[in-house]
Amino acid sequence: MTERRTRRQLPPLPALRAFEAAARHLSFKAAAEELAVTPTAVSHHVRQLEDALALRLFVRRPRRVALTPEGRVLYPVLRDGFDAFEEAIARLRGQRLKPVVTLSATVAFTARWLVPRVAAFHAANPGLDLRLHASDEPVDLISGTADAAVRYGRAVPAGLVGDLLFEDMFAPVCSPALGLHHPDELAEHTLIHFEWRRPHRDNPVWERWLAEAGLSGLVPRAELTLSDESQAVQALVAGQGVALAGLVLVADEIAAGRLVVPFGPRLRGYDYRLLYPAEPPHPERIAALRSWIRQEAAGGLGLPGRT
Repeated sequence: MTERRTRRQLPPLPALRAFEAAARHLSFKAAAEELAVTPTAVSHHVRQLEDALALRLFVRRPRRVALTPEGRVLYPVLRDGFDAFEEAIARLRGQRLKPVVTLSATVAFTARWLVPRVAAFHAANPGLDLRLHASDEPVDLISGTADAAVRYGRAVPAGLVGDLLFEDMFAPVCSPALGLHHPDELAEHTLIHFEWRRPHRDNPVWERWLAEAGLSGLVPRAELTLSDESQAVQALVAGQGVALAGLVLVADEIAAGRLVVPFGPRLRGYDYRLLYPAEPPHPERIAALRSWIRQEAAGGLGLPGRT
């Protein structure tokens, strides 16, 4: 007679599901949408799990959350477990699940550059699904939170390979309806700023640009500061002012004529790189991802020449 298995001592399944979804999205709101519950319910389940384990699993910050070291240990175990459940259920239903490659990137780059190009990935890789993970916090690619990431900077972290996609440039950008033609005209308009996640003296900001243009004493009509670059782009398209914007993120709007670069000079920004482990667990998925994103990047940004 087979020995009966000892009863498992596990936290409630809703708490485990809520934590796994919140950890995968790094967002209680996105997890709530996936699970068809409220963000408050997700927060309650996560707190229930933290109380059961007597551990903190998330660092809660305004508008986003991040995993603690304990959360990073638990997340891949639950993720793999739920993936195994999904695959087994699909087999029982006679379905065949496609493998998935997960790409992490900043919220702005995901929304403005990756999402419009997803159809090209699916067309080139009919046997592989793409999952986009949008977060301004770097993910741990070694632990498997994502297969690869597009990150903005100049250094490649140890243990990772970094393929250069773009060398970003910053220049004044605005709606063509403003009719700007000369830097002196900036005094008649609103200068739009956005907050850099990591303040640094090399960040291309208006103060640096005005000094480069010989306009350090310029006083604009008004100034507007937004929390991220995506909001700044929306304000630009709406004709709310002029921003010193990264040309990678506004390339599609410039190509479509919704935005223009009326004049220079341009400031060097940082680099967009595709990062992935030197020895990835699924090299064929990384190869498909690299081929797609490098081809998209090689298509150019459709921007006017440097000024």
